[in-house]
Amino acid sequence: MIGHGPGGVGREYPLTFTVDYPDRPLDRLSSALRLITVLPIAALAATLEGGSIGFGSDVRYAGGGLGILVIPVALMLLFRRRYPRWWYDWNLQLSRFSNRISVYLALMDDRYPSTEEEQAVHLDFPYPDAERDLNRWLPLVKWLLALPHYIALFFLSIGAIVAVIIAWFAILLTGRYPRPLFLYVEGVLRWENRVGAYAFLLITDRYPPFSLRP
Repeated sequence: MIGHGPGGVGREYPLTFTVDYPDRPLDRLSSALRLITVLPIAALAATLEGGSIGFGSDVRYAGGGLGILVIPVALMLLFRRRYPRWWYDWNLQLSRFSNRISVYLALMDDRYPSTEEEQAVHLDFPYPDAERDLNRWLPLVKWLLALPHYIALFFLSIGAIVAVIIAWFAILLTGRYPRPLFLYVEGVLRWENRVGAYAFLLITDRYPPFSLRP
């Protein structure tokens, strides 16, 4: 179920996130060296985001004026009830880019993250009608309302790290990513992105669901 606020109910969350399951042998060498091969693209992303890549990715929103635009959007919503389209486009494309890196780091795709192409990661959220759909005051407290999600994601992210370690051994031995582990890691990333959409991207006032499911 999807909430419009703590305890609210809706049917479809505005942010969608899926990763194509690699139903093929994955490259064992690049998987074995993933912590090394990811460094150049992660360093590039860090210069844009002012944060970190990986599980617990809400950290990347903390910089406010760096990377994902949070504080400027909050101020614009508060005083003008507008969400500039080019700010939305920037946040969407940077979110897609950082998620491609997270998916690559999690061994879910062995193709090197592109700065432009969608690849196996499909993330989307609609451009909000600020005057009609967004409460001008909620950005001041969304970070606090999302606290239960931070706690849940702390433990879920630990589980995701364990799942990736197990998958790493499985890929080295069989070339395959166990599907149950893949779906779990995908679910954690989806949950993180939904919380980010609510509390930091500010594209919706619908409270994120406590769910790993699409």
